[in-house]
Amino acid sequence: MGTASSLVSPGDLIEDGYGAEGGEACEIPVEVKPKARLLRSSFRRAPRGIGASFKSTGSVELEYAAEYERLRKDYEIFRVSKNNEIASMQKKEAKLDDENKRLRAELQALQKTYQKILREKESALEAKYQAMERAATFEHDRDKVKRQFKIFRETKEKEIQDLLRARRDLESKLQQLQAQGIQLYDPADSDSDDNRTSITTAGTQCEYWSGGVLGSEPSLGSMMQLQQAHRGPEFAHSLIDVEGPFANVSRDDWDAAVASLLQVSPHVSQVLWSNTVRCYLIYTQETRAELHAFVQTHSSGLKRFCEGLGHFYLNVCFPEEKAALYTEERKMEIERSSVCVLLLKSSLSSFVVEDVEEAFVKCPDSRPLLVYLKMGDRKGECGGASSLSPATRELLERVNNADKTAKVKVVDHAGSAEDGAALIYTQLEKIIKQELLGLEMDDSGVVEEREDVYSGDVLWDLHDEQEQIEAYQNICSTAANHSFQKYIDGLNDMVAAPPPTPPLLVSGGPGSGKSLLLAKWIELQQKHSPNTLILYHFVGRPLSTSAEPVLIIKRLTVKLLQHFWSISGLSMDPCKILEEFPRWLERLSARHHGNIIIVIDSIDQIQNAERHMKWLIDPLPANVRVLVSVNVETCPQAWRLWPTLHLDPLNPREVRSVINTACVNTDTKLTKDQEKKLERHCRSASTCNALYVSLLARLLTHSRSSLSLEKTLHHCLSCQDTVALYRLCFKVALDALNTDRERNAMKELLCLVCASHNGISESEVLEIFSELSFPALSSLLHSLRRLLIVTFGCGLIRFQHLQACEAVMQEFLDGARYYALYREKLICYFSQQLRGHFSELLAYWQFVGKDKVSMAAEYFDALKEFERGCESEASMSKLANLYETLGRFLKDLGLLSQAVAPLQRSLEIRETALDPDHPSVAQSLHQLAGVYIQWRKFGNAEQLYKQALEISENAYGAEHCSVARELDSLSLLYQKQNKYEQAEKLQKRSIKIRQKMARQKGHMYGFTLLRRRALQLEELTLGKDSADCAKTLNELGVLYYLQNNIDAAKVFLMRSLEMRQRVLGTDHPDCAQSLNNLAALHCERRDYESAEKLYERALDIRKRALAPDHPSLAYTLKHLAMLYKRRGKLEKAVPLYELALEIREKSFGPKHPSVATALVNLAVLYCQLKKHSEALPLYERALRVYEDSLGRLHPRVGETLKNLAVLSYEEGDFEKAAELYKRAMEIKEAEPSLVCGKALSRLSSSGDTFSLRSPALLPHTSR
Repeated sequence: MGTASSLVSPGDLIEDGYGAEGGEACEIPVEVKPKARLLRSSFRRAPRGIGASFKSTGSVELEYAAEYERLRKDYEIFRVSKNNEIASMQKKEAKLDDENKRLRAELQALQKTYQKILREKESALEAKYQAMERAATFEHDRDKVKRQFKIFRETKEKEIQDLLRARRDLESKLQQLQAQGIQLYDPADSDSDDNRTSITTAGTQCEYWSGGVLGSEPSLGSMMQLQQAHRGPEFAHSLIDVEGPFANVSRDDWDAAVASLLQVSPHVSQVLWSNTVRCYLIYTQETRAELHAFVQTHSSGLKRFCEGLGHFYLNVCFPEEKAALYTEERKMEIERSSVCVLLLKSSLSSFVVEDVEEAFVKCPDSRPLLVYLKMGDRKGECGGASSLSPATRELLERVNNADKTAKVKVVDHAGSAEDGAALIYTQLEKIIKQELLGLEMDDSGVVEEREDVYSGDVLWDLHDEQEQIEAYQNICSTAANHSFQKYIDGLNDMVAAPPPTPPLLVSGGPGSGKSLLLAKWIELQQKHSPNTLILYHFVGRPLSTSAEPVLIIKRLTVKLLQHFWSISGLSMDPCKILEEFPRWLERLSARHHGNIIIVIDSIDQIQNAERHMKWLIDPLPANVRVLVSVNVETCPQAWRLWPTLHLDPLNPREVRSVINTACVNTDTKLTKDQEKKLERHCRSASTCNALYVSLLARLLTHSRSSLSLEKTLHHCLSCQDTVALYRLCFKVALDALNTDRERNAMKELLCLVCASHNGISESEVLEIFSELSFPALSSLLHSLRRLLIVTFGCGLIRFQHLQACEAVMQEFLDGARYYALYREKLICYFSQQLRGHFSELLAYWQFVGKDKVSMAAEYFDALKEFERGCESEASMSKLANLYETLGRFLKDLGLLSQAVAPLQRSLEIRETALDPDHPSVAQSLHQLAGVYIQWRKFGNAEQLYKQALEISENAYGAEHCSVARELDSLSLLYQKQNKYEQAEKLQKRSIKIRQKMARQKGHMYGFTLLRRRALQLEELTLGKDSADCAKTLNELGVLYYLQNNIDAAKVFLMRSLEMRQRVLGTDHPDCAQSLNNLAALHCERRDYESAEKLYERALDIRKRALAPDHPSLAYTLKHLAMLYKRRGKLEKAVPLYELALEIREKSFGPKHPSVATALVNLAVLYCQLKKHSEALPLYERALRVYEDSLGRLHPRVGETLKNLAVLSYEEGDFEKAAELYKRAMEIKEAEPSLVCGKALSRLSSSGDTFSLRSPALLPHTSR
């Protein structure tokens, strides 16, 4: 036996099976107690007498002795083990005591640290609150100082304008003296690139405005521009040596070209601006089969194609048997048609001849024309023209004689009607693609995919701009007989008032003519001041998209951003869009050398206008004016303090003039008694406003007989306001219809238009009312338009005025009682064929109780259902486009997690159906990366952008606009990650690509406008020799020069020069302008010798004809000096630069930045001639001027410091050179990044010599 302690060594550790921690070995108590009793019993027997017998001792005692010995040994072992355990426990106890003391000390230290941190936290919080209070105070003081500085700056600018006005007065007196014997020079025809502050265009009233004209930045939308001008007008004619395409175009030539280009829109036919492709079909009984086959089989394909590009398609056709009933309607439809198709065989009817005469003979150039000649049912049956009747042959000869430009396309066919219809479809598709929608065809005849234009990767609605353009054009085309001259003069005076000027308020009652006044005023401003930048917005019905404040500000912001080189993308947050607009307006006003006018009509119709238009309350920049019109009854109280122009009701003389003019135009005669009744009736405020009187005149002239006229007049006199008069118009229009079906269709049509957000199209009306024929619809709409009830906008039927909508609510909807029924009817229709603004679709989904998430699921399920039927490559490509559109839509709604799935599906389809390296795959990667950026997953976005960049480079090459787009996106991504060096490298590469692309081709839409305007100008140059004709030839040469068509430009510039020399004489300043432009053209061709001779001739003429300090003279000096320097004739360039410097000092004073620029150029020339001692004082003087006028941190200061550093280094003063270079680098690092909209400096070592505009943010209207 033994204790359990004998099983393990002392100090060994054993594990506790019950989960306790391990410790040293110990005895098991059960073993110990029996041994203790055995020892006690043995010791009791031990004290015995020794005198026992040997036997007992030898047997028992020996046995006990052995037992005793064994027990003693066990005891010793037990005692030693216990002693060891006690010793180890004591050591452990001592160790624990030490550990306890250490932990107590650490605890005390931690408590002290905690108390210290707690005190520091409290002090930090207190400091934070104090800092926030100081920041709030500082921000308040900053805003206050900023406002005070604005007022101070604008006051000083007013003083400058007063001085300039005095200067103009002196110049006018000087011109009067010159008229007595000295040859006059017309500044309006100069080619000065200078700021024309001292020149006022005839008819312009804005003489107090600061800044010059828009010539420094041609408003060509997405076309080229010269290097971005810096703050102030002085850099509009900077002497810095700028090279590259278009750098030599004179500033007045830019002005003329831009002004002409801006006039393209009114000259272009309405066909190109309409959102509906209207195909007018003229047929005979013999070609009825072809017409039927085309309408039934092929027109649906054209409809799908047009709707895929955002346009409506409509077949316009009047049956021959009913054509006599719709004479006026046929003329109107021919005028509005986009393309006309004539289907002939042999016979003719009088109605066909009338339509052909109207469409093909009178105006053959208004629209594309197609003639289909059916030669016979079988080939060879009737060949050539022998099958045509004499009348048909004569008609075709008249068409051929009228077609001077060979626009009519003739198709001969001798096969079946189905084949003929297919041939018509093929030709129409080609016409629509190429001539109407402006799509390009490759050599094989396949339409090239147009590159999408992105604005910060936001999916903008394509119809916002077109809607406003058409609204403006519709108002301007109104044949109004109201005299607004006094109000126009009042607007001119208010706009010309010296700054600071709050927004200008145009107020009036409902129907007082506010919209018409503003449209006419804008038209006059664009005519007399074509260089003024005017941004306008006409607000429609309160619930329409034109009344959405975010969409309004977004559109105006996009219009502003078209004048910046590069942008970092607009925010998709509506609040941020509203906040950023005033900042962009401030930026553009600071760098824009013209005047900016913002016109918002019916601003009180905007929801929560005061809250969303807070920027109107802030002080406006000096060269910005804002005009808003409001209803006098709903104008917010805070706005009533603004300068106001109130439109009064018409006086009796004006009422009589409007009605008499309408009666004369329609051969309607009123008796004296009827005129007196009208005069007595139109005396209250509600019956003598412009709309009421115009509508009254339409109703009176709508009558056909004297009896109905008297009856109509009686009913009109019972109407006391415009709404009641509109209700009478409804009754008149209903009485004019023949059947109850047509009357019911009219009521339903007006109710649907009232229930819609923006209106409904004609094709949708024909689908909803299947029993309604097109001729009946055309007649109905024609009648409603004549009565000022409806109009067309973006291909949609809308109400012309709010009062018409209100009258429909009262007359047919029982005060909006049945409004929801028609709204549900439209929702049911649009749920099958969705189209329209995104905001309108969202409103529909909200109306049926769907939130954004469930709406996304509905779209996704619909696409999955559509995917089941997709088998061909074309259908799969369309499916991928739909998935991408859905993904971008959801991203714009902020549903980032839901947007990833459709974008990934689009990527998968394109990789599978097309090719992994197809450019459309890069587009999917780009869109998916945009979602990840918004999701703040920059790593994923970077990889996707790099993949898209690689695919684009492989597909298009390293110098394509798609590559530039990916570089811009990567640059923005790096900027968000504070990787500014990488971002700047990518941005520079993108800039170079865009510059090279622009040199080669430019933006397609801009050059399309240039080509259209060039054709118009060519027509104007066919007359006799005159100064105006020579000026037009010069302008035409500039436009061709802007297109890089150098040969054509030279022809027109030479014609202009020769005509001017014949008409005006060889020494006239206009001849110098032509010589200057020809010299620029030779510079472009690198024919420097010819350019030098031309520049010298122009300089000689201008020295003799102009004042010594005239800006046109400085312009020629600059370019001739640049040419001398380029050819190495530095000594000849020195006096020219010195003379240019003198002109700048006389024009602007010695402290002007333009003078500093001339000093720098002259100093650079001296350095090239190794005349460092003469260059040094020029650099130092330029540096002082720059620092005093532009600030010590301006980029110009940094560039001048860099030049001074180079000069000091060449002179051996290395310490000074290092100090100057360090200052220059500090200024350069302080410059904002390029992606924030700042252009590279002209003299920057890392920048190019000129810059270009970014692609247009809005697609062109004609698509």
